[in-house]
Amino acid sequence: MNLPELDLPQLAALAATLGLASGLRLYAVLFLTGLAGHLGWVPLPAGLQILQSPTLLWGSAALMAIEFVADKIPWVDSLWDALHSFIRIPAGAALAYGVFGGGQGTDPQAWALLAALAGGGLAATAHAAKASTRAAANHSPEPFSNWALSLAGDAMVPGLLWLAWAHPWAALAMVTLLLLTMLSITLMLWRFIGRLWRKARAGR
Repeated sequence: MNLPELDLPQLAALAATLGLASGLRLYAVLFLTGLAGHLGWVPLPAGLQILQSPTLLWGSAALMAIEFVADKIPWVDSLWDALHSFIRIPAGAALAYGVFGGGQGTDPQAWALLAALAGGGLAATAHAAKASTRAAANHSPEPFSNWALSLAGDAMVPGLLWLAWAHPWAALAMVTLLLLTMLSITLMLWRFIGRLWRKARAGR
């Protein structure tokens, strides 16, 4: 099947979405993007076509399943987030780079570098917001808030990816809105966690 090449707004929306979503559910991003390309649903840029390989599809599917379970267990989710502080951010940058790194568009290397910087920043913001939100939720004695937050993250990633291909301008607007919201949440929750830390130290 011959699929049309993506135009600049679609490429920008895809790079931004992949960066942000990688900070939330990296393995779901890898699997869903690769699967969509493998099945011919969407045209993947040349720099992302490696995600269609059977090895990566099976590997990312297995890791996605592990992450799905780990993210539902209080405190295990925070440990998982801590371990992925060193994985999600560079992966978000690499995926955003791959959108432009295959040579599409005018001056692709400049666009690829800018995309990598933006993708890494978006992944870092999303990861920080997720990790701090889940750490705060883990202080609640009931598990339902944790499950609700986790399921919301599960639903957000495929929704964002679909939006990037179907409605790129709406996807860019949504990424901007989520970025501002996540920055606000992270700042607020870090202040909350700081107060808990100070209370714990004072109670020793």
